[in-house]
Amino acid sequence: MVVAAGDISPRCTADRCGARATSDLVLSIDPAAVLALGDLQYPAGALSDFRSYYDKTWGRFKGRTFPAPGNHEYITEGAQGYFDYFGPAARREGRSYYSFDLGEWHLIALDSMAAHDPGSDQVAWLKADLAASRHRCVLAYWHHPRFSSGRQHGNDRSVSTFWKALYAARAEVVLAGHEHNYERFEPLRPDGRPAQGGLRQFVVGSGGASHYAFGPAVPGSAFRNNTDFGVLRLVLGPQGYGWRFVNTDGVVLDSGTGGCH
Repeated sequence: MVVAAGDISPRCTADRCGARATSDLVLSIDPAAVLALGDLQYPAGALSDFRSYYDKTWGRFKGRTFPAPGNHEYITEGAQGYFDYFGPAARREGRSYYSFDLGEWHLIALDSMAAHDPGSDQVAWLKADLAASRHRCVLAYWHHPRFSSGRQHGNDRSVSTFWKALYAARAEVVLAGHEHNYERFEPLRPDGRPAQGGLRQFVVGSGGASHYAFGPAVPGSAFRNNTDFGVLRLVLGPQGYGWRFVNTDGVVLDSGTGGCH
């Protein structure tokens, strides 16, 4: 079991803070791993803020957190506060992007703030990593969503390079944040068309920072929520996965299952 969320910690640690409530929820779920989807500490990912705020909430399970950076981390030059706070966990393979295995799954953390054009080192690494993996089931995560009905940011076409590589490798799940809401999509091709063998994307920008409004639903959007802070709970099995979006009251707002390709 893993949980995931991004867009987490403002400068606040009181009981009324969203980050406090979502971190309490994570502790109650007690997952094997926590996937942190970027924009983990506002406003600029400074090390002093990570230590003063994030550490008091989501830092309580830092030892099982697998982070990915967001744009707010990079407001501090080189995202140095983020890398100093998480240490080797943020550079598990000496880069800001890395992969690891969990049970029967191969998980990939990418950096959507680093170069990711078709000729970039990151995309070349991703293709090689996917080719080298012998796991049937693959999940990837980063900060900027390829598809989003959010009014604040919306679709990010630049990460199509990630999608194309993952789709070609028959990956299953993509997680992102950036939009401060929760949105689940039907399995999609990189061009946004529905496909039985497509990638199912979850936008989980509901970690506690704030809420953003939705615009019109983009094609493929299956469920949206922008009123609750919460986390995505995933059970990763040998042949598929189950998901639940759980709010800070412990209420399951969205759930379902999917298979591995």
